[in-house]
Amino acid sequence: MPISEEFSREAHQRRLAQLGGPALAFAALAGRCLQRFLVQNGRSPLPERLLADYTARLWTVVNGAGWPRPLRPAEAGAPGEMPAERVAGLMAEVFAGSELSGRRAELDTPTRQLLKACLQPEFRQCRDSYREVVAGICRRQELGHVRERMSGSHCVDCPYWTALSPEQHARLLARAWVSGGKDEFAGHQEIFLPEDFRALRVFVRGQIRAA
Repeated sequence: MPISEEFSREAHQRRLAQLGGPALAFAALAGRCLQRFLVQNGRSPLPERLLADYTARLWTVVNGAGWPRPLRPAEAGAPGEMPAERVAGLMAEVFAGSELSGRRAELDTPTRQLLKACLQPEFRQCRDSYREVVAGICRRQELGHVRERMSGSHCVDCPYWTALSPEQHARLLARAWVSGGKDEFAGHQEIFLPEDFRALRVFVRGQIRAA
């Protein structure tokens, strides 16, 4: 690694460390999800220096926007969707003044999904999009479509990410499978049901309760 890149990487790590332990944990989790997303779509992962810059910026923007409030014990909550204008504004903050802007064409989609994963409100009842069938096809079970989704077959804010164990979740999705045969699910489970994304959602849930 070039010395200049190593120094820059260390500078970004110091920046995250100054923000606190949760920032470092978030950087590792979000960074893993982002790199996996890029690779599964045939794109080059970010160099470590740019990845450190990206995750530090994302952490700062998410905290500036404010974590959603936790559900009360008896509260069901309701699925929500961040307005497109708000998402666009937050994405602009992530990329402002950074050389990351040169890769926005490939970073916009995962950045949008990461922001929603962190900032959309909590709820307890799944939307069931993962098993919604139209004309005999469930888009959330189509490999080509799901590759463009960091959270695989499930929504970025699906309560199953934190309510179910990986084994329970895999059985749930397998039972609902109608597209391409269950062998396709088993053969690409890391895309349809990515465990790195579950780890991120568990972290987000903890942050919501600590905020």
